[in-house]
Amino acid sequence: RLVESGGGLAQPGGSLKLSCTASGSTSPINFMGWFRQAPGKERDFVSAISWTGGSTYYADSVKGRFTTSRDNAKNTVYLQMNSLKPEDTAVYYCAARRVYGSMRADEYNYWGQGTQVTVSS
Repeated sequence: RLVESGGGLAQPGGSLKLSCTASGSTSPINFMGWFRQAPGKERDFVSAISWTGGSTYYADSVKGRFTTSRDNAKNTVYLQMNSLKPEDTAVYYCAARRVYGSMRADEYNYWGQGTQVTVSS
């Protein structure tokens, strides 16, 4: 089970940090991803991280502004979002998959419930 937290309202240029904690056995998890979905749009890849090695991947739209990290001891991954823009407004989901490496939402096995991020002045 994945549980996200940390969403909310931020001003343009501001920051938010999302957390995603995995409960239960994490042994099936090899790769963690962050996705977002704005109203009327598809669920888009944001970033991903290897559960063991820590390699990270980012969508071009967030590269240089967002950072994903993990704390294996806490079974938690984070998404630090800086220099937020109104177009970052969406529901953010964390996801996990058993196999390494994918930016496709339909290839992830486990999903959190989502957390709303709104960027507005």
